[in-house]
Parts: sequence; structure tokens; C-alpha cells
Amino acid sequence: MAKELDLSIIILNYNGLFWLKKLLPTIDKHYIKQTKYKVEVIVVDNDSQDDSVKFLEKNFHWVKVLESGRNGGFAFGNNVALRQTQARYVMLLNSDTEFLEKKSNLDILINYLDKNRKVAVVGPRLELSNGQLDPASHRGEPHPWAAFSYFIGLEKLFPQSKFFGQYHLSHLDLGTIHQVDAISGAAMMVKQSAIKKVGFLDENFFMYGEDLDWCRRFRDANYQVVFHPQVTIIHHKYKSGIKSVNRKTAKKTHSFFYDAMLTYYDKYYGPKYPNFLRRLLRSYIFVKRDGR
Repeated sequence: MAKELDLSIIILNYNGLFWLKKLLPTIDKHYIKQTKYKVEVIVVDNDSQDDSVKFLEKNFHWVKVLESGRNGGFAFGNNVALRQTQARYVMLLNSDTEFLEKKSNLDILINYLDKNRKVAVVGPRLELSNGQLDPASHRGEPHPWAAFSYFIGLEKLFPQSKFFGQYHLSHLDLGTIHQVDAISGAAMMVKQSAIKKVGFLDENFFMYGEDLDWCRRFRDANYQVVFHPQVTIIHHKYKSGIKSVNRKTAKKTHSFFYDAMLTYYDKYYGPKYPNFLRRLLRSYIFVKRDGR
């Protein structure tokens, strides 16, 4: 009898061959060759134009390549793989990440999920290239007050305040394993059994926001989301997104970020708050998105 597949690592690619060349060898060296579990690596290609598929098929035979057929966004592309895999756990992983020797052992996260039935989602400590925490890997629910206090700078002024630091939960001890409201889709391990109850990523989010939404849906289903700093992965953030190859791409990616904010607000807060708050939020997003 074939051994049950424990983990599917899903990497979405869109013209990210430069980063795949850097990431995949680190996964192989620092994790695949060390793990005691049965693991597969899937790259979903969203209709790249940089010969990513040909290169992967020629040079990384141990990687399973799926072609989505179009650039339908982050949720769309990841869902292509999520619908196919039968692994006990899945891990969404950005192409602009990097595994580290002795620090990126995903077995630690698998073991943690095995022992904690109520936990559906666990994320490692994501570090930026400068060694600082990627704040997106440790987030609170972006309700209106949390978002307001963050965007006007109160969280930065009072990082240890539980009242003002709700957006990134900056008052919590980053050296301990603990519950959070959301982690980053750049490195997120999820139980397959929980996905079957909650569903796949919401494709109404093209890029950004889908990880917040997924974590919210897991929490609404009485699951827990956990930050686990005993595992570290480097995130070369903005290298494949906002600071991309040209100004046009950067502006478009920037726009997706702010559009996702409004989509999330409409989904969870629109019916609960007066219309003037949405108009205020929309005006703020319009200014930030278009750089006015």
C-alpha cells in the first residue's frame, strides 16, 4: 500500500522564474532531503511568459507542474492545486521565499498540527531580507478600528498597546507560539480536513486579502490560527510584486492591495456599519491607490 501523502507544498508562479531558481534548491536541500514525511512540491503556473514551465520540466523533475491556463490571480491559481491534492496538509508558499538551514524544518509545523486538533492554520516566522519580522505573518482581524489605528500611525507610536496595536498584534511575544487572527499566504500550512469544511480560497480576491479571508473563515468555523516562530522562512517581499520589473506592473499590484481592502470590508463589515464609513474608506483607498 502506498504511503499516505503528508504535505503538499503549493507554489504559485507568474513570470517568477528568477525566484523559483533560488527557492526550489533551498527547499530540496534544507527540507525535502531532511524530512521524515512524504512531501510533494507543486508549482502552479498562471500562464507565465518567461519559459518557467519549460525550465521546471527540464531541471526540476521532482516538482509537479500544473498549468492553470490563465492569470486568474492568487486564489484562483492556488485553488487549482488545492482541488487536486489529497495530502493531510497543504502549504501555500510564495515563490519569493527562501528556506534556511536548520531553521525551515516544516516537520515541526506538521507535528504541531498533528497534536492540536483545533488548529487549522499554522504559519512560521516570516523574516524579511533584513532579518526583521514580516508583519503580515502576525496579524489581527482588520476591523475598522484596527485598520484606522494602523494607517494613521497609532500602532507604530504605541507598539506595545493592546488597544492601538490590534492590526499586527504588536503587543504579543513574538518568541512564543500563540494564536493570532491571521497569518500570511506567503507561508501558510493548513489542514486538509479543515479545508473540506471551510472551502477553498475566495477567488473574489485577485491578489492580497485572500489569506485574511481564509483565516477569518477558519476562525468562524471554530478553528484556531497559530503563529509558530520555531520555524523561520525568508520572504524577499515586494520583489515579485510591488517592486517588480516595471512601473506599470508595480502600479497594478499596488491597486490590487487597496481593492482587496474594500472587498474584505464589504464582505464582513459592510452590513454592520453605516454607509458613510464605507464612503470614507473608499475615498481613502482611492487616494492611496492612485497616489494622489
